[in-house]
Amino acid sequence: MGATHFLTKKLKNVSTEMSLHVLACNMKRVINILVTPAMIEAIRA
Repeated sequence: MGATHFLTKKLKNVSTEMSLHVLACNMKRVINILVTPAMIEAIRA
């Protein structure tokens, strides 16, 4: 996603920031997986 460094300091804050980054990445993957079949059906109809 383009992040090359953390915006926060201290291990707890960096851990939270990394968790949010991973969550966003996983949500993006799920949206891509779920939306694609619906779009294909719309094109065929």
